[in-house]
Amino acid sequence: MWLFAGLGNPGDGYSRNRHNIGFMAIDAIAEMYGFSSFRSKFQGEISEGIISGQKVLLLKPQTMMNLSGDSIQKAVRFYKIEPSRIFIFHDDLDIEPSKLRLKDSGGVAGHNGLKSIKACLGTDMFKRVRLGIGHPGDRNRVSGYVLSDFSKDEHIWLDKLILAVAEYVGLLIEDHESDFMTRVAEKVK
Repeated sequence: MWLFAGLGNPGDGYSRNRHNIGFMAIDAIAEMYGFSSFRSKFQGEISEGIISGQKVLLLKPQTMMNLSGDSIQKAVRFYKIEPSRIFIFHDDLDIEPSKLRLKDSGGVAGHNGLKSIKACLGTDMFKRVRLGIGHPGDRNRVSGYVLSDFSKDEHIWLDKLILAVAEYVGLLIEDHESDFMTRVAEKVK
């Protein structure tokens, strides 16, 4: 089984925040592949389905961003999922809007959701789909920026990016990560 976990904060008040782009990606994947309805489990919302012939568990932790690892750890233990079969979809300030990058392991670049996951799993050997939201320019404005909604103009690229991620996510399972990045980039242009 594969685990695709999106990071965000629970509740309607956060649903369109930049920080919730990971939840948006998970919702788009569930819809595109006809996954089961989300249900509550592991301190999160889960859904199951098939992508590229492989069983995939989608997870949206409902613990608030800074405690995402608690929910992910519970799912990983229950299903005995290896870290190499975990993809975390999350916002990234250091990548310009509409772009994405993949990362196999390593540091968390100050992202509190990733810090929590690394601490709870006891490893940084999980994969990340880093979805660019850009930086506000001033470090003192970061918190307000990530917790603010995407603007109407930003939805032009955001909707394309989320749809492309969902459409090509099977390439990640098939170990064609560079093809995934290329196809998403082409779709978002």
